[in-house]
Amino acid sequence: MNKTFKKNIGLLHLWLGLASGLIVFIVALTGSILVFEEEIDEFVNPEFYKVSEIGTKKMTVDFYIKDIQQNYSIKKIKRIYAFNDPERTVIVTGTDTDKKGQIFSVDPYTGKVLGKTPERSRFFSVVLDLHRHLILGDVGKFITGCSCLIFVFMLISGIILWWPKKIKNLKQRLTVKWSASFKRVNWDFHSTFGFYTFLFLLIISLTGLTWSFKWFESTIYLLADGTTKKPSAKVENPTKVDPKLDKTYFYQNIFSKTDSLYPYKGDTQIRIPSDTINSIMIIKLNLEKSIPNISSNAYFDKYTGQILESRPYEKLSDGDKVRRLIYPIHTGSIYGYPTKILAFLVCLFAVTLPVTGLLIWLGRKKSKK
Repeated sequence: MNKTFKKNIGLLHLWLGLASGLIVFIVALTGSILVFEEEIDEFVNPEFYKVSEIGTKKMTVDFYIKDIQQNYSIKKIKRIYAFNDPERTVIVTGTDTDKKGQIFSVDPYTGKVLGKTPERSRFFSVVLDLHRHLILGDVGKFITGCSCLIFVFMLISGIILWWPKKIKNLKQRLTVKWSASFKRVNWDFHSTFGFYTFLFLLIISLTGLTWSFKWFESTIYLLADGTTKKPSAKVENPTKVDPKLDKTYFYQNIFSKTDSLYPYKGDTQIRIPSDTINSIMIIKLNLEKSIPNISSNAYFDKYTGQILESRPYEKLSDGDKVRRLIYPIHTGSIYGYPTKILAFLVCLFAVTLPVTGLLIWLGRKKSKK
């Protein structure tokens, strides 16, 4: 390999690493925490996950939705999450009269509210905001996206720098000499484990770009469907004026119709539009599949509850199917706990890269002096 080329790669690796180090540290640390978000949150806030006793019959969804709206000053319901697991609570999100998001946990057998928390101040909402936006909105989203692109370059350039001049030295590059000086151990740790985690970190980084840049998501659709145009996830509501019909079993009927349409075992989510244009969207996750995030959609009139359109998973475009896989791949949940543990360990190692890299640079500066 050309010596000048490798030297230039080394300089880019150094200065781009120093420039993006803090962002990589924050994103990797929050990412490692988010891998086990549900497990940690269930341990800390069990009232949002399990009912104290499984009843014989569940209350209608509309019963506790009405109760939440009346007793907690909720002006608009946003989402309703119902789970196949009989032990699970129902999760309801909405905005109050101050336009602040609230999350409720409801016992589906009694209709009693078991827990309530502001949406924005929830611990994992803050962690996710840090991970994606650095709590800086669109500016933070752009910064994390650029840092992610830099990190992809850092991974590739790191492999180039790690690669030995002679194949006979390859074995030495694959081990950490723990008995050596701190400076040598630090370098070995940074480069050797960087090699072992390279592919996993590259996959996590590339999938992470989906949430930062529209052009990256469009590229997924271009490669899968031959077009950058993403199918719309919304369906316009045909009824423009609320006919003021009886809403006693409105949401319950939507859940029932969805179960008839998609009879497999699954968790169901109702998304009520915040505008007056679009219809209600239902997402039913298929728990009978071995891979997560396999779901089908249905759309209902927000005023009459009539079904407008169904979009079973089998009829989705290849681009949509690939897009559905991005999240479980990125979070490591694609094959359950084995891949989640792997993602957690890899992300923890990524946290150390800016630190060990900085120590390598400081050590070289000291040596030159």
